[in-house]
Amino acid sequence: MFKDQLGRQVELHVPPGRIVSLVPSQTELLADLGLNDRVVGITKFCVHPESWRKTKAIIGGTKQFDFTAIHALNPDLIIANKEENYEAGIAELSKHYPVWISDIVTLDDALYMITEVGSMTQTERKAQELVGSIRLSFQNLSRLPELKTLYLIWRNPWMAAASGTFIHEMIGLTGLKNAISDRSRYPELTSDEIRQLNPELIFLSSEPYPFKEKHLAELQELCPAARILLVDGEMFSWYGSRLLKFPAYLQTLRNTLS
Repeated sequence: MFKDQLGRQVELHVPPGRIVSLVPSQTELLADLGLNDRVVGITKFCVHPESWRKTKAIIGGTKQFDFTAIHALNPDLIIANKEENYEAGIAELSKHYPVWISDIVTLDDALYMITEVGSMTQTERKAQELVGSIRLSFQNLSRLPELKTLYLIWRNPWMAAASGTFIHEMIGLTGLKNAISDRSRYPELTSDEIRQLNPELIFLSSEPYPFKEKHLAELQELCPAARILLVDGEMFSWYGSRLLKFPAYLQTLRNTLS
């Protein structure tokens, strides 16, 4: 019996041999734990590892499951996430299969998830090595200047990452200051509100909205004094093994800002 991050008891016969992952960052984690032979289904948004897109069954999106495809796989473990998946779909799957749900806001939440996935899949040693490496790399982070930063995730309407999100946690760990730390989750912002915030730094994320170079001028017009950068959304929002890549990515941001 395992307890997920919502406090739900999940009865599971270990080791699971037919795993379905409903979350891209957790799919990548399963690969890095060496579970290629045991993962049978992933979502259409699970882009890492790229080879799995050809070798695993695609079971729909994170917010719209293909139940027929999932039933055909007859999984003995489904790994989901509170924020990235949808409640009705998870409730339906939970009637038929063990569903372990992560709920991640802090770095410690992410490391706990990695540890628990390792326990469920009997890859504890690899999971603990990964957790140890991530902890060490974050202890040695070379922090950025404390710039007032707005992290945008959507356009029309503008939406940004505020407190109570993993992105907010990652912003803080870099040394930057979230311009909307007094708000929660992913608030919508008007152009006037963005002007009034007067951020020193604006990050345009590559996901879920695919910001491109053409959007820089639009934001520069709103905030002429701000530095505006396109950033890799996976680095700020993926809470699995990709965390290992974050320190090196942070150094590239430091070089860009210097």
